[in-house]
Amino acid sequence: MRARARRYSNEELIQRLRNLYRDRGFLSGLVIDETDGMPSSSVYMYRFGSLIRAYQTVGFTRGRDYRYLETNRFLRQLHPEIIAQTETKIGDLGGTVLRDPATDMLTVNHEFTACLVLARCQTHENGRHRWKVRFDTSLLPDITVAVRLDHANSAALDYYLLPRLDFGQPRISLADQNRIEFESYPFDTLDYLYGMGERARLRRVA
Repeated sequence: MRARARRYSNEELIQRLRNLYRDRGFLSGLVIDETDGMPSSSVYMYRFGSLIRAYQTVGFTRGRDYRYLETNRFLRQLHPEIIAQTETKIGDLGGTVLRDPATDMLTVNHEFTACLVLARCQTHENGRHRWKVRFDTSLLPDITVAVRLDHANSAALDYYLLPRLDFGQPRISLADQNRIEFESYPFDTLDYLYGMGERARLRRVA
């Protein structure tokens, strides 16, 4: 942390934080860490003693972070809703789903595991949008279900079903238009995932 902090002067740290605040309208440790070209939030904590003190240098107070708080509230509701919906849908198709209550990882038909991650939309100054998807490197699910949020971070935009065999890195960045190697993974709904868990009921031969 000390080594990373020495790369920047106080003035440079403040200026980068001010630019981020101007572009996003709010600040948080997650926003800092997910923004390309920004020093990590730990650097700000080490240099200024806390993130709150760093925020104060650019005039931001957490009391005005209403939009970010609203997004957090939406995410806390959305994640369990999608998990429960997936359990119900696959069950209706004859499959079985076991959910780990500590991690929310799903084991489908004792055949594969899946984890759900929510990717916030980040709008840059040039008007372009980015979504950063973080893979759970501790659980190592067979499939990561990445839910991209819309530009207002108020609803699900689409769903990426990302198999671990194809994605070995800890995270990827998605844009409005993505490279060709990503084009086979997005879906408008989770019906494809539900279909992976479907089990046909065989009629007994007389």
